Amino acid sequence: MSPDAIEALYARLAAANPEPRSELEYRDPFTLLVAVVLSAQATDAGVNKATGPLFAEVATPQAMLELGEERLAERIRTIGLYRTKARNVIALSRLLVERHGGAVPPDREALEALPGVGRKTANVVLNIAFGQPTIAVDTHVFRVANRTGLAPGKDVEAVERGLLAVTPSHWLLHAHHWLILHGRHVCKARKPDCESCRLRDLCAFASGAS
Repeated sequence: MSPDAIEALYARLAAANPEPRSELEYRDPFTLLVAVVLSAQATDAGVNKATGPLFAEVATPQAMLELGEERLAERIRTIGLYRTKARNVIALSRLLVERHGGAVPPDREALEALPGVGRKTANVVLNIAFGQPTIAVDTHVFRVANRTGLAPGKDVEAVERGLLAVTPSHWLLHAHHWLILHGRHVCKARKPDCESCRLRDLCAFASGAS
């Protein structure tokens, strides 16, 4: 995709949604971190259904420790892999209290040292909670980047590198939100809605190049 086409792609997504937001519900960096950890292999809607009541009562690492793994597991049992996720949330809460004074660190290395937190989760937290221009590559971003020709890559790290390389700096802050939402609602996995896609004339997939 040419630089002019890339500029047009982001400009169109921005015009349609100037201030994109995560569809996960959260209150602060800690609840965002927990929500993103819980969202692995789960829908945002499913996570929100469980975390709404949870975050109304438990909104700090210390409070999460006091709740405990078993009671947390009960609260999130509607979410896939809930026992493993409960274990990770309790463990990361403990490390936040012990190592970071109960605060979520605005640092990639520190975030990735927490249980259940990989590069994608760290990128989401750094971007949303701390305003850092990171791009989190989930299945939606991976699909859109490859289908459109924006930043083709064989794995998520290749796509992330490609997106960081080709995305103009003035679009970086919101880039991953626009791409996630486009993939979730328009460029769907099984049946992309090419007919209504605002990027159709820019897209390699829609023009038949796959």
